[in-house]
Amino acid sequence: MREQVGGLASENVRWAEAVKDFKQQQSTLCGDVLLITAFISYLGYFTRKYRQDLLDGIWRPYLHQLEVPIPVTPCLEPLSMLADDAAVAAWRNQGLPADRTSTENATILSSCERWPLMVDPQLQGSKWIKSSHGEALRVIRVGQKGYLDTLEQALAAGDLVLIENLEESVDPVLGPLLGRETIKKGRYIRIGDKECALHPAFRLILHTKLANPHFQPELQAQCTLINFSVTRHGLEEQLLAAVVRLERPDLEELKSDLTKQQNGFKITLKTLEDNLLSRLSSASGNFLGDTALVENLETTKRTAAEIVEKVQQFRVTEARINEAREHYRPAAACAALLYFTMNELHTIHPMYQFSLKAFHTVFQKAIERAAAAESLAGRVLSLMDSITFCIFQYTARGLFERDKLTFSAQLTFQILLMNKEINPAELDFLLRYPAQPGVTSPVEFLSDHSWGGIKALSSMEEFRNLDRDIEGSAKRWKKFVESECPEKERFPQDWKNKSALQRLCIMRALRPDRVPCAIRDFVEEKLGSKYVVGRPLDFAMTFEESGPATPMFFILSPGVDPLKDVEKHGKKLGYTFNHGNLHNVSLGQGQEVVAEGALDVAAQEGHWVILQNIHLVAKWLSSLEKKLEQHSQGSHRDFRVFVSAEPAPCPESHIIPQGILENSIKITSEAPTGMHANLHKALDNFSQDTLEMCSQEKEFRSILFTLCYFHAVVAERRKFGPQGWNRSYPFSTGDLTISVNVLYNYLEASSKVPYDDLRYLVGEIMYGGHITDDWDRRLCRTYLEEFIKPEMMEGELCLAPGFPLPGNMDYNGYHQYIDDALPPESPYLYGLHPNAEIGFLTQRSEQLLRTVLELQPRDSSTGPGAVGSQEEMVQALLEEMLEKLTDEFNMAELMAKVEERTPYAVVALQECERMNVLTAEIRRSLAELELGLKGELTMTSDMEALQNSLFLDKVPESWLKRSYPSTASLGSWFADLLARISELEAWTRDFSLPSTLWLGGFFNPQSILTAVMQSTARKNKWPLDKMTLQCDVTKKSREDFASAPREGAYVHGLFMEGARWDTQAGTITDARLKELTSAMPVVFIKAIPDDKQDTRGLYPCPLYKTRQRGPTYVWTFNLKTKESPSKWVLAGVALLLQT
Repeated sequence: MREQVGGLASENVRWAEAVKDFKQQQSTLCGDVLLITAFISYLGYFTRKYRQDLLDGIWRPYLHQLEVPIPVTPCLEPLSMLADDAAVAAWRNQGLPADRTSTENATILSSCERWPLMVDPQLQGSKWIKSSHGEALRVIRVGQKGYLDTLEQALAAGDLVLIENLEESVDPVLGPLLGRETIKKGRYIRIGDKECALHPAFRLILHTKLANPHFQPELQAQCTLINFSVTRHGLEEQLLAAVVRLERPDLEELKSDLTKQQNGFKITLKTLEDNLLSRLSSASGNFLGDTALVENLETTKRTAAEIVEKVQQFRVTEARINEAREHYRPAAACAALLYFTMNELHTIHPMYQFSLKAFHTVFQKAIERAAAAESLAGRVLSLMDSITFCIFQYTARGLFERDKLTFSAQLTFQILLMNKEINPAELDFLLRYPAQPGVTSPVEFLSDHSWGGIKALSSMEEFRNLDRDIEGSAKRWKKFVESECPEKERFPQDWKNKSALQRLCIMRALRPDRVPCAIRDFVEEKLGSKYVVGRPLDFAMTFEESGPATPMFFILSPGVDPLKDVEKHGKKLGYTFNHGNLHNVSLGQGQEVVAEGALDVAAQEGHWVILQNIHLVAKWLSSLEKKLEQHSQGSHRDFRVFVSAEPAPCPESHIIPQGILENSIKITSEAPTGMHANLHKALDNFSQDTLEMCSQEKEFRSILFTLCYFHAVVAERRKFGPQGWNRSYPFSTGDLTISVNVLYNYLEASSKVPYDDLRYLVGEIMYGGHITDDWDRRLCRTYLEEFIKPEMMEGELCLAPGFPLPGNMDYNGYHQYIDDALPPESPYLYGLHPNAEIGFLTQRSEQLLRTVLELQPRDSSTGPGAVGSQEEMVQALLEEMLEKLTDEFNMAELMAKVEERTPYAVVALQECERMNVLTAEIRRSLAELELGLKGELTMTSDMEALQNSLFLDKVPESWLKRSYPSTASLGSWFADLLARISELEAWTRDFSLPSTLWLGGFFNPQSILTAVMQSTARKNKWPLDKMTLQCDVTKKSREDFASAPREGAYVHGLFMEGARWDTQAGTITDARLKELTSAMPVVFIKAIPDDKQDTRGLYPCPLYKTRQRGPTYVWTFNLKTKESPSKWVLAGVALLLQT
């Protein structure tokens, strides 16, 4: 008797506390249940931050402020209500990641009524589900053989089913199951055309690997979406455990044992308590004689006492362990940062996909390779260095050359931000470049755009007086700006003492074309030279990392065969076609079966399989993905797969499955660039035998070498963007070899060289067949007119300045001649002005910084001194734009004002109508987004896209559709828009033609040029189709004109790219160095009859709306030139309406 009372006395304390809690809960139970139900139903898809915001920031205050408030437990913890410590402990023992979000996810998954749908790109959730349910779980995939039969059996048996890797659109056969559309009183369900028995215990879990899926609304209603995507904090915790496990296995083991013990205790205590309560409640009459109950009470009491004691010990030990583990946190934080930086790369190119599993492997190898150190702090630094470099190497070898600097820059900026070593506001300036619009540069060596950047920088504390210093010491700054490599020079005055990032910001304004080189130096300074030195890939070392579950994926570039390395290495290790253990399948129609057979044999026997050009068999790729996954386990350990594919030209046409890309070691191999490499490559298509096969040997060899040079020029000219070619063309070595065949046939058939025929066949058919733009056709034709002409046989022809056409040589002699005589790489080799290179480098620089800006994490501000969150920035910009936007034109009023509808008045009205359409869309979309940001409207994907564009300083897509072509950033574009509106307002006051027209300010500049012809035609009664425009460049600027001409129009706002206009001489002349687009004086446009036109000494110069050229073509103006017009054709000279 005493024993029972003693036993119950110790329970009394615990139970009394519990009873007190229960009484308190009586009043808040309804509110708590409501909150927790909402937590399960709605919060699963959100990230940790939003879950917290919704629970504490929105729902609780809402329940509190109702007319009849619903009481809720003040510190309600949804987890504690839904899952006890024991359950959480058991989940973690089964492999659930140890972070809070994962625990919440597991709780939602085990508590929800609807079928759970896990969004699990890193497969952490599915791994946990598989290990926790083991054999009892049936895993299937939609579309796999017999999956519906498996599902049917599971439905009848009441099993748990996991459907893996769902796509965005789900097989309609599963519709009734997802919607639980039961029949026959809920005992059956229809799957396809079958009625399947439904066991009440049946449970279904759905799973997708897609990181950001857009499911149908009905699927979202039928399922509880749970976001298992790994978070940075969560991954940091996991990686910390991994580092400590490898570095201090004793600590990690002790912690894990203690945790398991602790969890075991909790589970035991709960079981004992439940037993005791059930015995007490079921005991009838005098329960004091129940010996089992007495023993149970004793055990519970003893266990409870033991647990209290152990918990004390555990706390002390845990504090000690945690303190020791914390030393390694910087390494884990650094690795988590690296994973998320690497994971964002797929936004640059969809080929760049990396799995968390592969990351873990590299991470562990990096820890093993880290250099030993004397102290713990030294060891942690050594770990961080090794982890950063190994992951950088692993990622960089799968990136194209153009993206490697983007990745290393982003990596450097993120590491420095994490360590709080740079000011986020300065980084923001570098990436965004918010230049002040509408300023005029007071110094001649800086453009207005550069000066706008300097003014914006000068408003920041660290850069105060930069503008005054540049003006005051113009000479020193001019020397600095005009130096060859300013990034290597010392900055003038005290600015040389600024930090590396601050110097980058100044460089961004002064010499944007040198920013990529400056960023390369910045990465080298901050991370070390090994991050910028391009090393050739060591295939043998990379091969060591591959395995049966890790294929090697070669991303192909034109003119490169990376599979030669595979064959070479295979030969060393005894894998060859002759031995029958190397299978090479070039995919195309009907080859899928061969490839599958080869994979099955190889997986069993331990062979190697090469699968070439898998991009050609789009429909088979999902089968290949499953096949590779199937063979990734249980195959022969020597089994290897090598895959090659071309990257898709645009993200929309990307077809390679994520599963293949993520698990592979990706390797890019690109052809060398530059004239030297391309000329050698062109010549490599031939041999000494080719040179000897023609009877007219001298002529054949000279023209063959010229064709090789022509081929290298047209292929490599692409890098100069629109100034090189208006559009990009796929010129290939096939074009060159066929042209040489044609040359051979023509020379064999005729004793004289048919220059005209050859030029026509090569320029209009072999190469011209690819060309779709008339101006590009003219360029191709001009090259051939300059290269293939009778003078070439007299030794008087230079293919480029300082590179005469070689005489009669043998094959090796030509290669030697290229090495000896070809001038260093420069735009001159292509007939372009050196400014073309500055233009192309500036564009590359803009692209680099824009990409890095888009890769920046956007969850919140980046720390102290940051520019503010995305929402705040967008809100401020949106309000400013709505305030500045003027009212729409009143069309009815304007129509009434027009007395006579002259061609000019019609153009003005059309322009006002177009402007109204654009401003109405701007006003509508901004007002809608404002309501969305306030929470008064649901955010749609269009509103999100608009918010994103405003944040990234890009002109939104819906505005561009109704706008005019432009390459400007949003700030400059909007300032330009307001200028266009005020120009139109001035014109429509009385509809008299302005003294000079701003041609670039029109939506449709062709209309005003046509109007000039129409009014002249009406006045002089000339036929419109027999007229043309004559363009006379005046010597005056816009301010010098007070009234419009009697006939025709004065136009201003034209710029010349590729050359400049010499106002004194009245002709085109070479551009000044570093002046990429020079402003033209006012141009007088008048219409004349066709037959009055004089075409001598004129260069037909195309006029484009923007530097993109191509489709923005407006008109052709004939400009005077003293030099041969072909010079300007090769230099890509054009007039532009915007710079």
